[in-house]
Amino acid sequence: MILGVVLAGGQSRRFGTDKALACFAGESLLERAVAQLQAWCDEVVVVGRQDAPVPVLPDWPRPGMGPLAGLAGALRHGREQAFASVLSAPVDCPLLPQDLLARLSPAPAFLLDQPVIGHWPVAAFAAADAILMGEGRHSMRRLAESIGARGVACEGPLVNVNTPEDLAALLRR
Repeated sequence: MILGVVLAGGQSRRFGTDKALACFAGESLLERAVAQLQAWCDEVVVVGRQDAPVPVLPDWPRPGMGPLAGLAGALRHGREQAFASVLSAPVDCPLLPQDLLARLSPAPAFLLDQPVIGHWPVAAFAAADAILMGEGRHSMRRLAESIGARGVACEGPLVNVNTPEDLAALLRR
């Protein structure tokens, strides 16, 4: 079983407002991220928010530690609920490849251009926890390196909505 996780704990500083609630194609970025993951996953959760259209989880071990803490929260939950793996995606990437799960299977694997988009075995929680509790950078790439995850190339750049201008450009496409 695969648990999908939308990483939505960012502060939206460059966007100016809560970008998870910004509209794209008639739905919020948050709703779109959830719907995209629901196509591939048995269950979807959101980490880093208090409200969402699906269950929410806290970052592990605490908020403010970046996307790795969001993933660690999902890996921990996935392990406790007997999921095999976690498919992660950020709230601000509304155009995921339709064959994302196939590209990232078997786990562990991540997209080279967007390491927050990945397929992680729940056993990776131990490595994520060790990184978050230790010294050094708390990055998704560090987790990927520590567990031997495959980096997968993606044709063309993935659109990442960081500013209102990014969203406007995407809407014009």
